[in-house]
Amino acid sequence: MLASSAQTHLLDLEPHPSHDAPPGLKIDAGIERLPDGGLQLGFVLHGGASQLDRVLLPEPGAAIRADGLWQHTCYEAFIGVPGQTAYREFNFSPSTAWAAYAFSDYRQAAPLPLGPVPPIAFLRSEGSLTLATTLAPGWLPKSQSQPLCLGLSAVIELVDGTRSYWALAHAAAQPDFHHRDSFTLTLTEHCRERP
Repeated sequence: MLASSAQTHLLDLEPHPSHDAPPGLKIDAGIERLPDGGLQLGFVLHGGASQLDRVLLPEPGAAIRADGLWQHTCYEAFIGVPGQTAYREFNFSPSTAWAAYAFSDYRQAAPLPLGPVPPIAFLRSEGSLTLATTLAPGWLPKSQSQPLCLGLSAVIELVDGTRSYWALAHAAAQPDFHHRDSFTLTLTEHCRERP
């Protein structure tokens, strides 16, 4: 996970109220804008051993691009530019599989220039499951020195098949991480702020 510093923003993800969150779990997210313009992201799922043992984790595998990761335990970042309808979606699985998508407007697919495979590190330790990754600058929307607006989120699947949906903010009656009102984090080159 990212260490707290002046360049790192640490945030809590909240469960969507329409889906019961497993008791005893908490998710923190961290983000930092790197000197090269890329982003470093980290997510930590906290809980006791009995709670974490109930989380269904995909089997470790190759760092391949794969669709449908959101159907199981995964972490996500939605990134846009204020005032523009286009945005990018990134999914990161504890298996180290990943996905990236571009949209011209709400859920309207658009071509996505490919970048390097995002490195994903996943670690289980006493009381936490941690995923960290880095997005190279080429993956991010062209912002011409404008801030980026982000929505960070997670899907947590339990061994009984139930899922909970976590995000910085929930803007709809049902979980919808694409909803632009859930992109509540503003990130500039030099400061990180949340309105």
